[in-house]
Amino acid sequence: MQKTSKIIGKILSIIISLVLIFIAYKIYSLNNFNEYIRAEYNSGLSNFSRDSRIKYSKTDSYKIENTDYNDAMFFKTIPVVPNTSYKVSCMVKTQEVINKEENKDAGAHICINETAQKSDNVTGTSDWTKIEFIFNSKNREEVQIGFRLGGNYSNSKGTAWFSDITIQAGISNETNNWNFLCLLFDETKVDLNINGTNKSFDLNLTTSDIYDMKLCIDRFKSSMQEMSKGKMKIKYDVVEVQKPITSMSYDDTNGYYVAPYDIKDVLDEYIKEGKYDHIFIAFRTGDINSKNEIPVNDWIGLGSMEYRNIGFSNIRLPNSDSNYIYKYDERINTFPEEVFVHEFLHTLERNAEEYGYDRPELHSYENYGYKNQNKEGLKQWYTDYTNKQIRSSKNELVGLPEEIFTKKPSKTTDFEYSRNLDHFKEPENIMEELNGILKKIVNLFNIIGNGSKNLENTTVGA
Repeated sequence: MQKTSKIIGKILSIIISLVLIFIAYKIYSLNNFNEYIRAEYNSGLSNFSRDSRIKYSKTDSYKIENTDYNDAMFFKTIPVVPNTSYKVSCMVKTQEVINKEENKDAGAHICINETAQKSDNVTGTSDWTKIEFIFNSKNREEVQIGFRLGGNYSNSKGTAWFSDITIQAGISNETNNWNFLCLLFDETKVDLNINGTNKSFDLNLTTSDIYDMKLCIDRFKSSMQEMSKGKMKIKYDVVEVQKPITSMSYDDTNGYYVAPYDIKDVLDEYIKEGKYDHIFIAFRTGDINSKNEIPVNDWIGLGSMEYRNIGFSNIRLPNSDSNYIYKYDERINTFPEEVFVHEFLHTLERNAEEYGYDRPELHSYENYGYKNQNKEGLKQWYTDYTNKQIRSSKNELVGLPEEIFTKKPSKTTDFEYSRNLDHFKEPENIMEELNGILKKIVNLFNIIGNGSKNLENTTVGA
């Protein structure tokens, strides 16, 4: 009888142990984020968990629930090879995802932490949707890839599930062939708040505007190839867009301007082709005849912006057809394409900085003895800038490095021949999960051990 009781006791002990192990494993599975770091802008408004019920495949999905408007993500630091194209993909499902500010670039998406580089968003309530994020590593050796509910420009509330995360390395296009798109918006039809008063604007391009823009983009092609002494070759498309601009962005520095997200639907039609390296948009913000003008702070071109990894520039049309800023005239203006050149060089300037090259600021021409000439503006400055022929105070030649003309945006065409990487590989069975747990425990002891050694080797008062 006593022997039977011991056997029963052992069986019960084993059962209880198994139940406890099972419960511990379920708790672990619910909270296991596989080395991702979880972060939120406003603490306490977001919940992170693994979901075994709502998932795209056999692997538990990663769930972010923003109970109120917040910016939350989980991210992982991964190694990258400099100047390499990468594509991160995942499946996303959303439930009642709403952005705090309408028409802002936020929602459920993939991004690089602490940058504005990101994929498109998924908002509202949607079934599983594939999203892709393409980027170039530039001069970086590691990046933090984040899976986010929110954004730099707006907070979001609702729930998002992320699953089947993958990454591919592509082959960057290192030729000096650039492809430009110039979108001519026939109409700017917006309602804006001007000094507390709502005003409506309806402004249209004229036949003369369209002619001038087509002439300027053609001259831009020739001038850039000539000024760079063949360091870049250019193709371009000009498209008239009948869909009006109905939204404009604002900041104190620039006044009202068209940000990429203001015309997202139009841009997306062309971005998906994976064809273009830079986009100009031309539109009107005033009409001298109707005395109707959208407030802008003294600019005719606005650059250094990007949309989904591609350079993006505004070209503002003058308020009168009689203005010669975009018209060639031997007596008045022999460089009407200057605004196109200037704004594109802002993109190359930003690229050079992100690749780690030293270069003068594009607006610093007076510091180097250059002057704005009557008929050709700053053409000599731009020529020397693109050929690294500016003489510095240290008697060194400075400007854009020649290789920057081959550093084009990463696009879908870079992944025709790609290779899969395992930075986001999920454990496929319980043994792989247990192995991952053991590695974490070993790493933890190593960290503690190294910390103790550092303390032992520290001299107080040194």
